[in-house]
Amino acid sequence: MLFLLSFFAEETRNINFVSRMKIGFDNEKYLKIQSERIKERIAQFGDKLYLEFGGKLFDDNHASRVLPGFQPDSKLQMLMQLSDWSEILFVISALDIEKNKMRGDLGITYDEDVLRLRTEFENVGLYVSSVVITHYNGQSSADAYRARLERLGIKVYYHYTIEGYPNNVALIDSDEGFGKNDYVETTRPLVIVTAPGPGSGKMAVCLSQLYHENKRGVKAGYAKFETFPVWSLPLKHPLNMAYEAATADLNDVNMIDPFHLEAYGKIAVNYNRDIEIFPVLNALFEGIYGESPYKSPTDMGVNMIGFCMSDEDVCCNAARDEIIRRYYYALCNLAEKGNNENEVNKIALILKQAKLTTEYRRTTVAAHERKELSGVAAAAIELQDGTIITSRSSALLGPSAALILNAIKHLAGIPHPLKLIPEELIAPIQKTKVEYLHGRNPRLHTDEVLVALSLLSNHDENCRKALDQLPKLAGCQVHSTVMLSEVDQKIFKKLGVGLTCDPVKKI
Repeated sequence: MLFLLSFFAEETRNINFVSRMKIGFDNEKYLKIQSERIKERIAQFGDKLYLEFGGKLFDDNHASRVLPGFQPDSKLQMLMQLSDWSEILFVISALDIEKNKMRGDLGITYDEDVLRLRTEFENVGLYVSSVVITHYNGQSSADAYRARLERLGIKVYYHYTIEGYPNNVALIDSDEGFGKNDYVETTRPLVIVTAPGPGSGKMAVCLSQLYHENKRGVKAGYAKFETFPVWSLPLKHPLNMAYEAATADLNDVNMIDPFHLEAYGKIAVNYNRDIEIFPVLNALFEGIYGESPYKSPTDMGVNMIGFCMSDEDVCCNAARDEIIRRYYYALCNLAEKGNNENEVNKIALILKQAKLTTEYRRTTVAAHERKELSGVAAAAIELQDGTIITSRSSALLGPSAALILNAIKHLAGIPHPLKLIPEELIAPIQKTKVEYLHGRNPRLHTDEVLVALSLLSNHDENCRKALDQLPKLAGCQVHSTVMLSEVDQKIFKKLGVGLTCDPVKKI
């Protein structure tokens, strides 16, 4: 239970804690030793290296959440140093295209994200050569997507589902297996294979290319840059458990690497899909070189992230918060769509294994306490200095809009009783929403509050001061006792705020 200060204002309580918003990761060290490691691996092979980039090459928000101090574009910064002799190959699954799979952090589909990332990479001078659509079985949505890409001048290739993959090595390593896939034409010695999200089939694309390159007399190698799980940390380390929670929808499982243990007598952590595919990779390498350069799936990796934590306790706390965040996200998906019960159960098990409850998240406890006291929907935010601000729903404002106002007033040193937006200004907006736009909820959303503040800031110094505080909300944590509208969720994302909600729909 949180220790509450006796001060209690109409719309907010301030609860001061020792800050958990500390830096726990040395990003400069990471850039240095990670790039050196990649260069070593490139030098190990001959004509060409296919480097699989796991996780997100750009906007790696999961890593930045669980490793405070990690910059979301760190991998991009490393690649820019290799731009003259590398190219990027995007992989997207036809299954994800068909079901319009979304990036939860950005709220866009995987197929749209491929186009977004292509633009981002090309804007910084990186060469994107092509897109591979995997798991292709004649899906019309995949055909339509291919046609769309080709109209934009993008080369597109199909890779097919192989029966018995990944265990039927004899079929996979044959003309009826990888041999049926389109050969992806590449021109540079380093091919970066990436995707908008996990489960897209990046490794299979790399292995297929090794098969085809060998047929053409090209000596090609493979390496894997997978940020998580962190092979050098224990299996049940919070960082590794947070990764398992993040991929619960894929049924990924972190495991002790049995091949590494057998070869070296040392414990290393990997995950089920890499361990399952390792015999295939070994067989392919043996066919190409006569022997495999790797003794374990851990050997395939170049990940050095586990050696760059400057404060492990800070990172562990952030990882625990992430597990809870993923749990709430899954619960809300279940409440809305009702088709991910297994995901919810898996993350609930991870919570139990980590000896966590949702009360570990301080904003959750504060929001629930405010709801109990007020009897209406409530929300809470933890600021960078550890202060917690709460809000409640009112006739004028929803809890999220009220929360942003309360938080930026506190940061600007504006007394709480002072109203930044006069009630007489809110009333006409509500009338438009209900009478003219036929809305059912007259309360202002966060975007409407910020627009009103912006208009008032031309003549009101307090409004100007409050708006200037918005950048300070980046990295803060919020919990709402009701599920927020899509508009409110997007505003928090744009502000860089970590949001969780109870799986309760607004009435």
